[in-house]
Amino acid sequence: MTPGAAAAQGQPGDDAHAVTAQALDEVVAATDLRHLDEVRARYLGRGDGLLTVLKRRVGGMTDPAARAQLGKTLNELSTRVEEALAERQAALSAAVESQRRQSEVVDLTRPAPPLRRGYLHPTTRCARDIRRIFAHLGYTAVGGPEVEYDRYNFTLVNMPPGHPSRDTQATFYIDDVRLLRTHTSPVQIRSMVALGVPLKVIVPGKAYRRDYDATHFPMFHQVEGLCVDRDITVADLKGTLEFFARSMFGPERAIRLRPHHFRFTEPSLEVDVSCMVCGGDGCRTCKGSGWIEILGSGMVHPDVLRNGGVDPDRFTGFAFGMGIERIAQLAYGIEDGRLLYENDLRFIRQM
Repeated sequence: MTPGAAAAQGQPGDDAHAVTAQALDEVVAATDLRHLDEVRARYLGRGDGLLTVLKRRVGGMTDPAARAQLGKTLNELSTRVEEALAERQAALSAAVESQRRQSEVVDLTRPAPPLRRGYLHPTTRCARDIRRIFAHLGYTAVGGPEVEYDRYNFTLVNMPPGHPSRDTQATFYIDDVRLLRTHTSPVQIRSMVALGVPLKVIVPGKAYRRDYDATHFPMFHQVEGLCVDRDITVADLKGTLEFFARSMFGPERAIRLRPHHFRFTEPSLEVDVSCMVCGGDGCRTCKGSGWIEILGSGMVHPDVLRNGGVDPDRFTGFAFGMGIERIAQLAYGIEDGRLLYENDLRFIRQM
């Protein structure tokens, strides 16, 4: 049994000074704030603190003078312990703060850690390459609103009411007249109206459709191209796309044009490039055909020219559109396009 515990079991005045001395010794010996809190509870705790118990037992003394004298003594001793606790707490807190500051000191003479370089997203890299390639041909990059009017997105590019692309299962409608543009083609009309002809523009930007699988996304990036001038022919379109394909995929790339149908071009053509995996011999990537489709194109429909304020009897033009994610997949050999938007740094670093 400790001296303090023995004193608490005897008369209230028995060894009060010994309990205090023991408390002061433990205060000095406390090495951290948690230990100091334990000492405070042991001697000054409201329930069973040793000095608290002695104070409580003073009330049972029958001699008023002795009771008053002992009560005063115990109060003075408790105050001494409280002051010692406060002083020790201040010292321990100061030590903790000093240690924290020492750990946070910055040594300005130490060499800086190597910088971690970021990586451009494959879609961003492809978009920059496409802009650079068409800039060599004199094309200017322009933009337009992503929240578009139905009139510009469909009607003026020759997609009348009832056209399948207007279906709510394919298009994000905001209200009866506004939607998230499904392609960058509306900027064709806006560019012809705002800039006039002759005209050579590309329109890189976001488009939105209700699709999501390995090759389709609800939000994707597209590049629309438009060239309008006198005496523009399919030969000009073919030469432009050959230059793009060889600049983007390598000088050995060949292209082919296949008949197709788009409402805003006539004639309409789909464009394939020779497979970059097998070189045209046939493989799983190109499904044995030796060719991979990359974009749609054609000569601008006369009605679309008229809607843009251009006389189709004096001017002709061609247009083309491609998905940047699709080009990125082909350029970097990405089998599942969804990897482009899953934010996996391991994938980005491979690019």
